[in-house]
Amino acid sequence: MADFTAEVFQNQFLAEGATDVHAIARITATNAGAATAGSLEAAEVIMIDTSGSMAGASFAAAQEAAKVALDVINDGTWFAIVGGSHVANRVFPYPNAPSAMVRMEPAARAEAKRAISMMRAGGGTAMSTWLQLAGQLFTTVPRGARRHAILLTDGKNESEPKSQLTSTLTHLQGQFRCDARGVGSRYVVAEVREIASALMGSDELIRDPSQIAASFQAMLGESMARGVADAELRVWTPQGSELLYVKQVSPKLDDLTPRKHVVNPLTAGFPTGAWGDESREYHVAVRVGSKPVGAEQLAARVQIVTNGEVQASGLVKAMWSSDSSLTARINPEVAHYTGQAELADAIQQGLAAKAAGDEATATVKLGRAVQLAKETGNDEATSRLRRVVEIENEERGTVRLKRHTDKLDEMALDTASTKTTRIRK
Repeated sequence: MADFTAEVFQNQFLAEGATDVHAIARITATNAGAATAGSLEAAEVIMIDTSGSMAGASFAAAQEAAKVALDVINDGTWFAIVGGSHVANRVFPYPNAPSAMVRMEPAARAEAKRAISMMRAGGGTAMSTWLQLAGQLFTTVPRGARRHAILLTDGKNESEPKSQLTSTLTHLQGQFRCDARGVGSRYVVAEVREIASALMGSDELIRDPSQIAASFQAMLGESMARGVADAELRVWTPQGSELLYVKQVSPKLDDLTPRKHVVNPLTAGFPTGAWGDESREYHVAVRVGSKPVGAEQLAARVQIVTNGEVQASGLVKAMWSSDSSLTARINPEVAHYTGQAELADAIQQGLAAKAAGDEATATVKLGRAVQLAKETGNDEATSRLRRVVEIENEERGTVRLKRHTDKLDEMALDTASTKTTRIRK
């Protein structure tokens, strides 16, 4: 059975007149791997881009990767293969099969590989149709099953309005997790990120088709290791207060605020998806009414809930003080992740400005990113930034844009911008 713990990091002291309380809540799951958490129904959908742009090495590699992925899926897992272009097609089970998804076993695995070999590339790209079909497939598996999907694309979502993808993702939020991958330099990082963020998954760049198989193996291996199908983060706040936001800040940045639903008048719930043995950290910001010096108040209660039962709880406190040596302190965890969030914004804004030809803004933003990467100890971000800018002074954020950069290096920097590093002890 899975065990959860909750820790809260904050400076609970507020100056007279202050109202905003910030805290980092760390939720840790142990014994949550599939092997130790008990029996769990699971379902997997693999979505492969079959549009015309995939024709050639990328498509051949994607087909082989999907076959390799099938070997990672445990026997007994419900599964299906979807081919996506401007329409979505169920490749396996075959369209005339009586079941939308079937359980994995040797014969089904072999037949699915044969079906993948028969796939052909052609047509446009409308990712909302792929995701809609995946959502429909998942409705056919037992309630409470862990639902996970993989989406691979190499191009732009050009066969439908952007609003269609966004509205589809809004509708599907909380129904399944989707890890999204883009291969090569022609896909749009922001589109793949939008899919992964809305569906509680990860997004990464696959630089070369030869790396698709390893990526698929890793994603399926991680999915098979999650023994908790779903967990919800709940935040209670006192009457008269305002929950400003809840953001996941580790292992990646993800704003959960838009996914809020009302549990009761004082409690908000946020889906977090499936869990294995891992830790995740969340930035909780609450606005309370100002109290006189010496007053204390419980500002929030953060809980992790599975199957309607509270597994762990942490308290966010507020105490008003006239001692500036107490109120001026910035909690290291809060400062660290605030800096990481600003780092991601600076990278994304800098790259957008560079793409638009605004070199002045790009230089300022990417210089600030270099400075923040240094301050927060994000060596990986610094390394990626060096491929896009010449760094003259890290502490001051003094940089020069490189004249000739590899587009894949820029895409890798953009994609990795939402990944965070833990605070150094």
